[in-house]
Amino acid sequence: MSISRQDMLERPDGTRIAYEVLGPEDATRTVVLVHGLAAAGAQFAADAMAFAARGNRVLVPDLRGHGRSTRPPSDPAAQDFTIPLMTADMEALLEAEANGPVHWVGNSLGGILGLHLLARAPRRFASFASFGTAHRLNLPRASAGSIGLAYRLFGPRLSGAITARFTTDNVAARPLVARLIAQFDPRVGMAIAQNVRRYDLLEAALGSTCPMLIIEGGRDRLVNLALARSLPQLRGRPNLTHVHLKEGGHCANLDAKDAWRSTLLAFWESMDPAGGASQDL
Repeated sequence: MSISRQDMLERPDGTRIAYEVLGPEDATRTVVLVHGLAAAGAQFAADAMAFAARGNRVLVPDLRGHGRSTRPPSDPAAQDFTIPLMTADMEALLEAEANGPVHWVGNSLGGILGLHLLARAPRRFASFASFGTAHRLNLPRASAGSIGLAYRLFGPRLSGAITARFTTDNVAARPLVARLIAQFDPRVGMAIAQNVRRYDLLEAALGSTCPMLIIEGGRDRLVNLALARSLPQLRGRPNLTHVHLKEGGHCANLDAKDAWRSTLLAFWESMDPAGGASQDL
């Protein structure tokens, strides 16, 4: 039986994590689509429906402080949005909803959290895929304040419109990106940025034997600069697949959706050919 439902997961600090479940309840493959900073699960709405139509069970969360998810009642602070804490939210979701190991797909922050969970709980993964994600980052402390500065200078609506133009070359996708950015609380963004401006998760990738896919967007220039420093250490590993999507930007699922979906489907089916149906996307 195929389903589509929205639900909430209560966390110990009172935060409620919103998520959507799509696809057959008895599917043999579960896919988790995890968005990046200032976005929401709505980024993957069309992709989730497409994957579910192929017989996959699909989980699409909103990270804490994003989309329909809430945040702790106090003013946003860095300690409420650490990588371990946000990762724990996602592990709780898998505990509640996953039917065994999952195929994780993370964009940017969603990839960071996936790498952290991959090191902490490898049994949760059937495979790991990331796009727009660097394995290491070391940005100056002042970079965390740039989010709040943009909102103060331009306001939410104009910040959303500007960010949308820089995020995707797909004109049809820009209203979605603009809406997500305009609705986002920049204080949450600054709190998260304090925690992700500097991290090193390369060892999590190097230490894993899980099938791993890195999708590199040809137009995601800033992330690609960071990726260029870690890819040489990862290339040649038997569990790694590296795909370059020429037309992909930071959110490659919006810029090059057909190639992005086909890449993921081929990756999953190479290890799990019976996991989904054979309908066309």
